[in-house]
Amino acid sequence: MKLWFRILYVWLTWRRRPKLTIAEVSRITLRVWPTDLDVYNHMNNGVFLTLMDIARYDQGLRTGIRQEWNRRGWFPIVVNSTISYRKALLPWQKFTIETKVLGWDEIAYYIEQRFVRDGEIYARAIMRGRFLKRSWGTLTPQEVLEGSGGWPGKPPVLPKWVKDWAASVQLPKGKEPAPSTWD
Repeated sequence: MKLWFRILYVWLTWRRRPKLTIAEVSRITLRVWPTDLDVYNHMNNGVFLTLMDIARYDQGLRTGIRQEWNRRGWFPIVVNSTISYRKALLPWQKFTIETKVLGWDEIAYYIEQRFVRDGEIYARAIMRGRFLKRSWGTLTPQEVLEGSGGWPGKPPVLPKWVKDWAASVQLPKGKEPAPSTWD
């Protein structure tokens, strides 16, 4: 339920935050709610991932690309993600989620997200995503860029360590076998 309240908040307030281009860092400030806490009284690690979705939704609205994707019947999905935690977020603390597109390859796009409090990184995540069509099928990042108005300026160069990470965590494609065996 808490997810829906935050989605509603973003949907009702995104026009009050500055418009962005997809090349800019998107920022949204949130607060740790009691329902975000785990038994150790800090924000649960899974909540970080949920709030990353909310921040990417806000970014999509503020850049205008979310509306274009809806019109075309496209939607993003997370393929891989990794997060590193540095400090705990405690009840009622305010924090900002910063979201930036790092780049893309032939198959997927990559986003970095940071949880920042008082100018200091508390957690950092990398997300690899794809786009699907509601009518069926996948889109390449190039198709999404072209259909979303293109990239403003020079495209970013995807860092080598991000490429290496993506290759090391990749599972077999959905139709390929992926037996669960423990060696």
